[in-house]
Order: sequence, then structure tokens, then C-alpha cells
Amino acid sequence: MNILLKAENVTKSYAGVQALKSASFELTGGEVHALIGENGAGKSTFIKILTGAVEADSGKLEIGENVVKENSPTIAKSLGVAAIYQQPALFPELSVAENIAFGQEKKGFFGRVDWKARRLKAQELLAEVGAKIDVDAEAGSLSMPQQQLVEIARALGANAKILILDEPTASLSEEDAKNLFRVIRSLKEKGVGMIYISHRLEELPVIADRVTVLRDGNTIDTREMSAVSREELIKLMVGRDLSQVFPKKDVKLGEVVLELRNLGYAKAGVKDINLTVRAGEIVGIAGLVGAGRTEFARAVFGLDTADSGEILLNGKSIRNTHPQDAIRHKIAYLPEDRRKHGVILDLPISTNITLSSLKILSGKFGFNFNKEKEVAAEYTRRLGVKTPSIHDSVSTLSGGNQQKVALSRWLITKPDVLILDEPTQGIDVGAKSEIHELMTELAEQGVAILMISSELPEILGMSDRVAVMHGGTIVEVLDRKEATQAKVLSIALGHTKVNGKL
Repeated sequence: MNILLKAENVTKSYAGVQALKSASFELTGGEVHALIGENGAGKSTFIKILTGAVEADSGKLEIGENVVKENSPTIAKSLGVAAIYQQPALFPELSVAENIAFGQEKKGFFGRVDWKARRLKAQELLAEVGAKIDVDAEAGSLSMPQQQLVEIARALGANAKILILDEPTASLSEEDAKNLFRVIRSLKEKGVGMIYISHRLEELPVIADRVTVLRDGNTIDTREMSAVSREELIKLMVGRDLSQVFPKKDVKLGEVVLELRNLGYAKAGVKDINLTVRAGEIVGIAGLVGAGRTEFARAVFGLDTADSGEILLNGKSIRNTHPQDAIRHKIAYLPEDRRKHGVILDLPISTNITLSSLKILSGKFGFNFNKEKEVAAEYTRRLGVKTPSIHDSVSTLSGGNQQKVALSRWLITKPDVLILDEPTQGIDVGAKSEIHELMTELAEQGVAILMISSELPEILGMSDRVAVMHGGTIVEVLDRKEATQAKVLSIALGHTKVNGKL
């Protein structure tokens, strides 16, 4: 057995927080070894140690035949370690050939670049991963899957024997993911070992040979992928049985809080939206990509101004031409892309939490910074945000914890209506369960919730009713009892009823 990497009892602490307590992992040549765990389990820290971005506090690390006592990005690269992250790290203004050559070429005579050899090498490496990409194209002009293939080609050009793939399919279509899997299988045949990190547990039986589970900084178990079920993996990840990933409770519904009458926004193709949401009700918005779900939510919140129809709140007609109008009317909106629109990564956690409540925290004598700290600390505790300090920047948090920060900002405003656009996208199953529990608590408090999700199990598991969109409008609203995966998908695809049946 050709062991490429072996880590034993690796530990790492940050500012008193034990990120890794005892992490062990092994990778062999020609193997895809999945590394999974909840956000905050220690996966990112472990990868940083392997790539030399941070130093371990203790433990043993062997790469190939080398015992690595001190690591750095340069050392890791020389030992054949390369990482492909969720967001490709290419220079967008440089060509594909330049990106592949970066940091690898030796200088020619008088430091000149052999452009012909550079292009030829890039073409050879791209051909090796089955990519038909113009080597003279600017990297920034490529699609996300193309950029990933360029990064893989660059790693192979650096003689990478250990390839770390961090959430590689998070932004890919099903077809692009299949192509990536084809490339991974090709690399396996060449003896490359790959560490595969993904929240998409359904992918693992398709591509992984073994799986290792991290929890709270510890390696819990390593199993053959063929010998473990999704349910067993979830139990290993969270340390308990998740009998209900979707903890939906029957809540006594109140009066209609939000009513939409023929709402439309022509520019986005949204038209004739008719829907009611009652106090304590969770209405799921289902539909395919391009159906107009996010565009409809933006029109309700005032990010885009509806140009037809009417919005009624507690029976009174309102007009949201700006998010400030919506906030004043006690409507809150958690956007789809939390890193771009949900949180401000460089600002402290405390500031992110209180951004929508500046008036509440301001008095006659200006902004009350002490009150800000108290409120931020309270909501950090209530939502279980894992952080050493509320003064740390949001960028230091895991995806699930960032989502909790974004959500807490709106909870402070005590909304009557909460719009959630992909509330659990890209976060692990344990954090999903916590977000779902919080949604249930808010429903019990009488908040009317609109939840947009691309995950049908989430729609079916958490919704009292399901509104299915197609072609920019709501085609049908189904009660919880009659909504099935097949029925929702059929309506979303545009299939019509025949004699009352789908």
C-alpha cells in the first residue's frame, strides 16, 4: 500500500479555542478519501496544517517518506500537496497559460519567458484533465467549472501527488459535477490521492473510497464508503441520532399577516403572484432555477420595486420601494448569498448583528456601544454562534455560524414577516437542524415565514404549505399533507393537471 499522507493526533488551538484536539487521517495513492464533519469540526484547520498555512501545536505528520516537523506552503508544495478551494484562486486578469505557469517555471536566458513552451505545457496539462480551454483566454472570463479544471491542471504541473478538493461541487451544475467526477477518476488511475471535503453526503458513495468523520476537533471514525449509510454518517457527525432533521411542529396559525395580490416585477419576469401567509405559518417557495423565486422575494422586500399588484400587511396596503420601507413595516429578508449580501465579512460579529438596529441602539447622546455589546453577546449566546469573541470578524466563522449571525441581525428587529432565501445552503446537517429548530421557534412566536429552498426535502419537511413557482408566477399552492416530491417537481417543470390529477 502506497501511503501518501499520515497524520496522527494533530492538535491546534486559536486564542484558547481548541480547533483540533486529536485529528488522525491517512491517504493512499489512487484513493479518494472523504473528510466530513459539521462546520467548526476542524476540517479547515486540518487542511491548513496539511498545506502549511498554519503550524500544528502537536502531533505527527508524514507526507510520503518525509516526517514533517516544520511545514509551510513552500514545503507542502515541494512535497506534492495542492489544494483546490470552493472559490478558485486564479489571477483573473492573467491568461490561463500564465496562471498554470505561475510559480512553477524556471527563468530562461536573461529571465525571458518561452511563451511557446508555456502555452504548449498548459495545453498538455489541460488535455490531461480533459479540458478544452483556450490557454490564451483570461482566467476571469472562464466559468466556475473551467476555473477548477485550470487549478487542477496547475496542481498537476507542480507534480501534486496529494490533491485536496474543498467543496468542489458547491457551485456546479449536475452536469459539471459529473465531468469533475470523471476527472477525479482519471487522476485516481494515475495514482493521485485526493482528500474530498463536501457537505453533500449523497455524493460520497459515488466518488469516495473511504470516509473519515471529524467532530469537535477529534477524528471519530474512518470507514469504507461502501460499508456506511448516510444515516450512520450523520450520527457520527453530530454525536446523536437525527430522527428529525426537519423538526416541524404543528403550530396554531393566527390571522393573515402577509397577503400578495397580483404582485409583479416585469423586469425580472415576475407576474401575478397571489399568496397569503398567516402568523405562525411557514410557506415554502419551490421551483426550478430561473422560476423567479429570489426575484419575487426581492420585490416583496423592496430591493426591487414591484410595478404591479399589491402588498398587504395585517390587512393594510403597503409599498416597499426600498429595504428601509420593508424594515419599517417589520419585514426581514435573509438573502441567498450570505457572504456577499448577508454579512460583511471584514466587520466584527457584534457590528454585523446590530446593523439593522442602529436606531434602537442610539439615544440622545449618540450610539450606545455598551448596549451593542450586550445585544450582540445575547444573540450570539441564544443562537449558539461558536466564536471566542464577538469582536472577531465574521470571516473567521464557519458557514453555519455566519448564517446565524445574519439571522440574528433580523431577529433583533422582531419581524412580523421573515423571508428566508436558501437558509441552509452550504452548511452541514447539524447546523441545518439548528436553523430549522430556530424557524420552528419563530413560528411558535407568531412570525409569518416565507422559505425559499432548492432542497425539496427541506421544503417538504419544514412547510405548512408549498407554493410552487414556474415561469415567474405561483402555479399552485399545496397543503403539507398533499405535497410530495414527485408532485412538487412535476408542477415546477410546468406539467399541468388533467382531470384534476397531475
